[in-house]
Amino acid sequence: MDISGLFKLLSQLDGNLQQSLIQIAFRLVIFVVLVILSLIIGRFVPLLVNFLIVRSLPQRSRSNYQKFVEPIRQSMAVAGTFTLIALSLSILQVYPGLFNFLRFFLYLATTISVAWLVSRLVRQAIRVYGIQLLQQLGQDLNDLTLIVETFANVLIGFMAVTMFAQSQNFNLITLITGLGVGGVAVAFAAQETLRQLIGTLVLYLDRPIVPGEYVRVNFNPEAEDAYGRVESIGIRSTKIRVAAHNTLIIVPNSVMVAKDIENISRGKKVMALLYLDFPQALTQQEEALVRQIVQDSTDKLFGVDTGSTRIGIFQPEDRVGTRARVSFFMVGSNEDSIGLRKRALEIASASISARLKKYNLSFDMEEPTIYVDSPISI
Repeated sequence: MDISGLFKLLSQLDGNLQQSLIQIAFRLVIFVVLVILSLIIGRFVPLLVNFLIVRSLPQRSRSNYQKFVEPIRQSMAVAGTFTLIALSLSILQVYPGLFNFLRFFLYLATTISVAWLVSRLVRQAIRVYGIQLLQQLGQDLNDLTLIVETFANVLIGFMAVTMFAQSQNFNLITLITGLGVGGVAVAFAAQETLRQLIGTLVLYLDRPIVPGEYVRVNFNPEAEDAYGRVESIGIRSTKIRVAAHNTLIIVPNSVMVAKDIENISRGKKVMALLYLDFPQALTQQEEALVRQIVQDSTDKLFGVDTGSTRIGIFQPEDRVGTRARVSFFMVGSNEDSIGLRKRALEIASASISARLKKYNLSFDMEEPTIYVDSPISI
C-alpha cells in the first residue's frame, strides 16, 4: 500500500471515530436531559396520582384517601423518579459496558425505592382500612395486625431481591436450591452455631429487647433475677450490664430467646385526651348520655387500660356552652402497637361523633387528640 492509500485509510478511521464519539456524546446528552426531566416529573408523581384517583372516588371516600396517601407522598416521589430514570437508561443500550455499569446501580435504587413504597402502602392499608374492617366484623384489635405487617414486609423484601437478581441475569432460585442441598450437611456440623444465629434472628425480628433498655431476667431458678441494662445484641450473644454490681452478663442468644424477659423500659402507657365542645349547656340527661356513649366507645378499644377512662363535664370560663374532657390510658409493647391503638382511637372518635349526632347533640371535637407519655409504676 502506498503512502496516499495509508493516509486515506487513516482519514476514514479518524472520521469513523469522530462520528462514533459524536453519537456517544449525543446519546449521553439525551440521557442527561431525560434524567433531569425525570427528577422534575418525579416530584409531581404524587400530585398526578392524587388527581387521577380522587376524581374517580365518591366525595365521602376522599378524606380517607387523603389520610392514606399523605404519609407516603415522599416515597411515591422517590420511587417514581428512580423508575423514570431507569426507563431513560434504555437509550444507552447500544453501549453494553456503560449500560450494564449504570444499570446495576439504577436498578438497585429503583428496586429499593419501589419495595419501600409497597411496604408503606401495605402499612397504610392496614392502618387505615384493616383496623376499621376488623372492628366492623366485631373482631378485637390485637398485635396480629403487626405480625401480618411484618410477614408482608418479609415477602416484599424477598420479591424485591428476586426481581433485582433477575434483572441482573442472576438466577437466585437456582443458587438457593444449591445452597439448600449443601446446607443440610453444614447444619449437622454446626448445630450449636446455627442455634445461636437463629436466636439472634428471633431477637432482631421480634425485638423483645433493644440496646439501652432495662430488663429483668431469671437465668438461675435458685438465684435472684438479674436486673440491668442491655448494652448490645451481637451475632452470638447479648450483653447485659447488671445494675447492682456493674458487672457484665454475656448470655448466648439461643438462651436469651428461651427466657421470660421483663422489659422495664417498656413499662409505660400513653394518656389520650379528647375534648368535646358543645355550644349549648347540657341538661343532666344529656350529660349522662354523653358519659354513657363515650364510656361504651372507649371500653371497646383494644389496648385501653380497663377502668382508666375519666370523663369530666364542665362550663368553660371563656365562652358559653359545655366542654367534655375525656382521658384514658393506652398500653402497648412498642411504638407500632401504640400506633395501631391511636388509629383505632380515631375510628372510635368518629363513632362517638356519629352516635351523639343521632341525639341532635352538636359539638366540635378538638383536633388533634393529645397524647402524653406516662411511666407505669413498677
